[in-house]
Amino acid sequence: MQPTPDFSRGAAFVRGEYLPIAQAGVPLTDWGFLRSDATYDVVTVWEGAFFRLDAHLDRFLASCDRFRLDPGRTRDEITAVLERCVSLSGLRNSYVEMIVTRGQPPWGSRDPRLAVNQFYAFAVPYVWIADEEQRQRGLHLRISGVQRIPSSSVDPKAKNYHWNDLTMGLFEALDAQADTVVLTDGAGNVVEGPGFNVFAVSRGVLVTPAEGVLEGVTRRTVIEMAQLLGIAVEVRALPADEVRQASEVFLSTSGGGVLPVTRVDGEPVAGGEVGSVTRQLARTYWEWHADPRYSRPVRYTSA
Repeated sequence: MQPTPDFSRGAAFVRGEYLPIAQAGVPLTDWGFLRSDATYDVVTVWEGAFFRLDAHLDRFLASCDRFRLDPGRTRDEITAVLERCVSLSGLRNSYVEMIVTRGQPPWGSRDPRLAVNQFYAFAVPYVWIADEEQRQRGLHLRISGVQRIPSSSVDPKAKNYHWNDLTMGLFEALDAQADTVVLTDGAGNVVEGPGFNVFAVSRGVLVTPAEGVLEGVTRRTVIEMAQLLGIAVEVRALPADEVRQASEVFLSTSGGGVLPVTRVDGEPVAGGEVGSVTRQLARTYWEWHADPRYSRPVRYTSA
């Protein structure tokens, strides 16, 4: 008799089969591994419900189109796989990822059109990109000298795994005793960091970069919340010096929502305390998780 699989640490969907997360893998010869030739998206489950699943599916399918990848499944079929991964794990708070890799063309061919694309998914415990102490005191952000991959080379609006620039910037920040990093473009403007967008309150206006960034679903949520709360918003170029002089700075990410920044390049932001706009948006972000317009309950069933 086969032992019952243990999905408690997470569940994955790999080539048509549901597996415990520790057993999931991608073939070494898949171009998703060899060439970062893949796209993905991450949706969260909080207190048993997906948050803004439709927006994440919209972006995922748009990313697939941009990179000429085919998930081989309809929107409803993808939703069913994601829900099954969460249900098998039993996780009430979860980080849920959907992936399409290029797969592999026939041996000897370098023609991506001949590759058989592969769809994967997994659900694991919710991922915070800042620990509880960092969320309370605020993060120390370093503005890196590493330039983000130009948009003309890799379209940042399509979610991708081209992260070496972000990783090198993160090494730089951590070596300097900062918590995380934001990269710049070739014109001295900040763009994005590893897994997050950046906002600054500058002269009473909430500003976030317009170009060179993934248009994050949490970024979109922050903009929508701010507009409903009567907070002026500008989506435009955001020079690094403007971030350094801002009265508030925060990050937006599915891995934590609205995360305060209280130091930039070693210097305190304003008085080094979490600002009122940041607190208001962070509180509203979690309140929206209970709003049926944005949440979709997971149907938990037995394995």
